[in-house]
Amino acid sequence: MYRLRLMQTWIVALALLLAFGIPATSAQSTINISNFEQDSLDSWQTREFSGFTKYETTTIDGIPALSASASASASGLVKAVNIDLFETPYLNWSWRIEQALLNLVESEKDGDDFAARIYLICEDRWFKWNTIAINYVWSSQPQNLKPWGNPFAPKNAKMLAIRHQQSPNQRWVYEKRNVYQDLILAFGDKGSDSANEKAYRYINAVAIMTDTDNSKGVAKALYGDISFTAN
Repeated sequence: MYRLRLMQTWIVALALLLAFGIPATSAQSTINISNFEQDSLDSWQTREFSGFTKYETTTIDGIPALSASASASASGLVKAVNIDLFETPYLNWSWRIEQALLNLVESEKDGDDFAARIYLICEDRWFKWNTIAINYVWSSQPQNLKPWGNPFAPKNAKMLAIRHQQSPNQRWVYEKRNVYQDLILAFGDKGSDSANEKAYRYINAVAIMTDTDNSKGVAKALYGDISFTAN
């Protein structure tokens, strides 16, 4: 119950955070969310679930990155953005696992831990409790799974495993996802283009989290720069 309240509170808190001072994003073909070579982490806000994951900038294989180390802990970094998915629908990033989690039952509360995950938040400005989040995760299971509801907040947060136990560790993996299509896949087609646009067009925050608080395990991951692009 405590984690349920934290999950729901975290998503709603993000919605409240986003209600103030989000800069408008002009039409661009590429929107950079992070630059770990030049930027400090001051532009990211920390949100804690249980203990603190250690985040720090580093360079590995010549690639600037964010290092995340969790030991029975769960905290994330979040940045408010204003992304129009009709202009820049593709999320691009790289990541790698240095120390993996194995064989957790991720659809259950005791197994809701991931060596690496990236949240995208869609805020409902009028009804904050309807704010939703899609999680791109590196699963500890042997193969990719269909999207599933987070066990602590199944209505508001959906999980999409795009890497899994058999994906290569200690090697950079590059990702490109059509976020608008993934939101429809994860949360369902609303029945019309206009309804889908109302529900899924805008991303209002990006979050990064490596967490092991439920399994009490240890995990380490690295995240490369994140961007949204037109194609």
